[in-house]
Amino acid sequence: MRPFLIGACLLAALPVSAQEVRRPLLEAGAFLGGGLLPDYPASDRAEPRALALPWLIYRGEILQSDERGLRGRLFRSADFELTFNANGALGSRSGGGARDGMDDLDPMGEVGPSLRWVAWRDTARLTRLVLEAPVRAAFTTDFSRIRHRGFVFAPEVSLERTGLFRTEGSPDRARIGLGPVFATGRVMDDWYRVRPSEARPGRPAYEAEGGYLGMRLQFSYRVPVTDRISLTTGGRVENFAGAANDESPLSRSEWNATLVGGISVSLYRSTATVTSGAEPYD
Repeated sequence: MRPFLIGACLLAALPVSAQEVRRPLLEAGAFLGGGLLPDYPASDRAEPRALALPWLIYRGEILQSDERGLRGRLFRSADFELTFNANGALGSRSGGGARDGMDDLDPMGEVGPSLRWVAWRDTARLTRLVLEAPVRAAFTTDFSRIRHRGFVFAPEVSLERTGLFRTEGSPDRARIGLGPVFATGRVMDDWYRVRPSEARPGRPAYEAEGGYLGMRLQFSYRVPVTDRISLTTGGRVENFAGAANDESPLSRSEWNATLVGGISVSLYRSTATVTSGAEPYD
């Protein structure tokens, strides 16, 4: 569930693996599945949702779109990469639960620079340890206007592996990442602020503040079935102990779990191809 964007760049040559292959420059398809998603961070309510989402893969030297989202490369070397990328989250309705009677939560998008360092890789280039530090501006939209909400900083250390269970043919890909999340006050307002007009017994007025949001463990696993069909699952576990707004009446749970799964189908592939290395998530 990821969105968009741009860059201008200075590219250094990247050594490629002996297992590099030719892949389409452009692919488009759809993800069909479902998931269990919390209404917002630290919510005590999660809802099952059906998901039907389009996706786009573009393997350009500057502009790319893939499992890591849409990004523009500003600089790349063998182990370092500076990109301008995007992320996003679905909104939720506020009927019932802690937010009963309050405004619905609009979808939120994030866009900004991210510095990534491959701190370690094995000699076969199938496993690597990656440190990433994205700083993104956050925006919400009700599809009639866009509101700037502030900034999110979410450093993460991740382990990525190709061929965890399946090595023949097209190998599977697995990823697990851990890191804290910090956000400015206007981002926190979206989730934890209670205006005086929204106060009621058990939900007093509250002014949110910026700071530590929580600790996030994310994981994903993808296994190709054919050259156009893949099974995908992923999710996250979040802990909000010690968060800046843990006294908000809307902060109801120290733990959240998100799980998504489904089938991904490639519906279009360009005839133009590019050389693509075999390291995971490149």
